Amino acid sequence: MADPGRAVTTADVADGLPGVELDTGFTPVALPRPVPATGGDPLSLNQPLRFSLAAEDASVLVRGTISDDEVATRVAMLPGLRPDVVGVFSDPVIETSPTCGGDAPVGSWRDVARLLDVPRLTAEGLDGSGVAVAVVDTGVNVDHLTSKLGRDVPLDAARSWLPATVPGRPGEFPVDHGTMCAFDALIGAPAATLLDLPLLRSTRPGGSVMDGLLSDAVAAFAHLRDVLAAQPEASRALVVNNSWGSFSPEWDFPVGHPGNYSDNGAHPFNLMVASLDQAGADILFAAGNCGRDCPDGRCAFTERPITGANSHPRALSIGGVDVRGERVGYSSQGPGRLTERKPDVCAYTHFAGSGAYGDEPDSGTSAAAPVAAGLVAAVRTRWPASRLSPAQLRALLRRTAEDRSTVGFDYDYGYGIVDPAGILAALRRRARSAA
Repeated sequence: MADPGRAVTTADVADGLPGVELDTGFTPVALPRPVPATGGDPLSLNQPLRFSLAAEDASVLVRGTISDDEVATRVAMLPGLRPDVVGVFSDPVIETSPTCGGDAPVGSWRDVARLLDVPRLTAEGLDGSGVAVAVVDTGVNVDHLTSKLGRDVPLDAARSWLPATVPGRPGEFPVDHGTMCAFDALIGAPAATLLDLPLLRSTRPGGSVMDGLLSDAVAAFAHLRDVLAAQPEASRALVVNNSWGSFSPEWDFPVGHPGNYSDNGAHPFNLMVASLDQAGADILFAAGNCGRDCPDGRCAFTERPITGANSHPRALSIGGVDVRGERVGYSSQGPGRLTERKPDVCAYTHFAGSGAYGDEPDSGTSAAAPVAAGLVAAVRTRWPASRLSPAQLRALLRRTAEDRSTVGFDYDYGYGIVDPAGILAALRRRARSAA
């Protein structure tokens, strides 16, 4: 499986699992094994880890369905009872994070560009040139972006990725949520190159084009790991935007179950996030739209709605504020489930921008996350992961954020609103100290 030159099918890996209806259309994914650098708990994400794809360490993810009444099947595949089964994990539905309510836009994308101080970033050579921004969403429409921005928008089709069930070509999907996210990322990094990963167009029985399954996200991140590995180590730069999450515990195993996703750092996708971070990618997730003032109608977590990878310690969880700096009522509050101190920071949302929804604003933490991703991509223009690790960049964004509530961290704003001026000052100090 770790050899990219070999094609492997589900039958090659997992033929003969009684009681399991295997999905033969899902391409198996090699999962690296976390190995603590200091000999600690391999399931703790808050420690230095390396990830091994050696045959004696790695496992392989396949997708299938076990009927609710197949209790004996589930019991038989508990870890330790079958030597060939590492575990059975939930594959929850993941959905986009649009806004709730019908409030008019507050300002426009040009206000966001002003607040991000894009002219100064550009003058410093920080415009996203040579930086790949992966939009993991419903697909991107380049023609729409070109029309709105009045210039060519670079998209790398060769490094993009499509789920096996999704027809189409990168950059040519209907104008929708993913196009909005791509537009918002280009505000702060106008010269960045887009990678199109229409994860949320993966199909499931009874699903829609606005949701997918987490197993496809594992496959998408495995592809991005290969994309990153193909870059020269000295100049690696990959920013991954994820404006989606899991809204309901009904699609998950209960908290405490070994197959749970929402609170379980050992879930394959949560491990894949840690693996991609360790390889040098900057990973951003929307905090979600389950804020207590104006929650999305799908929000079914009665408390702590920032779940799973949206609360991952090795990802930036982004809350939302309008261009006046006020938290929008739907922006999810912490504490997070994998890491308590979430969201990390806030970025701008609910502004007139992409036109993906006509006159409706670019809204939700879905818009805030790519706005922050664009700022991260701008930094990466001259500060690749070899020079400033993802962990160091996360710490820099938190340390320089504009505090908006209680002194220091709080569950409404995280560490505050992203502050480009503070980021630039910190980078200059870092450059001087390294000289």
